[in-house]
Amino acid sequence: MNQIKVLSVFGTRPEAIKMCPLILELERNPHFTSIVCVTAQHRQMLDSVLSLFNVTPDYDLDIMQSGQTLSDITGRILEKLGAIIRNERPDLVLVHGDTTTTFASALAAFYEKVAVGHVEAGLRTYDKYSPFPEELNRCMVSRIADYHFAPTAQNKANLERESVTGKIFVTGNTVIDAMDYTVSDSPFDCDALSGVDFSKQIITLTCHRRENYGQNMQQIFAAAAKIAEAFPDSLTIYPVHMSPVVQKAAEERLGSCKNILRIPPLDAADMHKLMSRSYMVMTDSGGIQEEAPALGKPVLVLRRETERPEAVKAGTVALAGVETENIFRLACLLMSDKSEYEKMAKAVNPYGDGKACKRIADALSYGFDITKTRPEDFIP
Repeated sequence: MNQIKVLSVFGTRPEAIKMCPLILELERNPHFTSIVCVTAQHRQMLDSVLSLFNVTPDYDLDIMQSGQTLSDITGRILEKLGAIIRNERPDLVLVHGDTTTTFASALAAFYEKVAVGHVEAGLRTYDKYSPFPEELNRCMVSRIADYHFAPTAQNKANLERESVTGKIFVTGNTVIDAMDYTVSDSPFDCDALSGVDFSKQIITLTCHRRENYGQNMQQIFAAAAKIAEAFPDSLTIYPVHMSPVVQKAAEERLGSCKNILRIPPLDAADMHKLMSRSYMVMTDSGGIQEEAPALGKPVLVLRRETERPEAVKAGTVALAGVETENIFRLACLLMSDKSEYEKMAKAVNPYGDGKACKRIADALSYGFDITKTRPEDFIP
């Protein structure tokens, strides 16, 4: 085999951020023929990332529909992607993380008896409903995949404990590679950020996960309001997710807070630039737990558990939960105690050194017997 034909499939903004630098690496490497398929599970937010990285898909399933369910997404991907796999006959289908696109694409490849590579493999909470549906998605992909690209040694240990089959490589996380493309001192594209005084203590807030809908989100927003009141010279900037549930809750609970700025969702470059210019981050996102520490920003995780315990152990994030008083207490500590802030800000990020994409490419070259040397695992 002179070249490995790789079909990379993704469909959401977080996947695109982490897959695009890998696609660029594969395109540079003479060992690979790279084909890109997007499902467009998220349409607008996906397209902005493709434009940022100058990646043009070979196939666009364009599946997004108003009010789509998880079953709708899965069924449409299986039908449309199966035909593409039969036409292209790739050596490998490459998927990322834990979305419904990830699971459905891996399943489509399995049905066509094509090997699967799983980027960001081995993350676990061991609660199948938290995060939902991501936890079970990634567990099921682990049972299908032939190549597992684990960001950390802990992720590898999770897979080994579950006795998964296939080759496991510790690579670091490709999101750290992506930040070489996105973080800069250039102006924001988002007009709402152009007049912000970044000499203030800026808190970046995100909150959107399904398991936080309802009471959890109300408590998180109550904490954000309480922090804003206690620190009137601070500014909390909240790019509000497009979900109508999140939009309604944010308007009702945060609409009257003068020093909470609610803005539209940001593209990857603006989001990374915002975090780089912030004092700290509060989030229920998964990827931000990896991204913000790379920028030296402490993170409060607005969830009861995290599939990224390495960050908690390293001290780059603190698990704040969803209760108002605990979130408020931890935020006050970071806002008021410089030593506690520095302890988190200067902790070593366990998620990568910006070379994850090359390690994955090297691992595939090794796995397909093009090269004879197994790449060394990433060690923080």
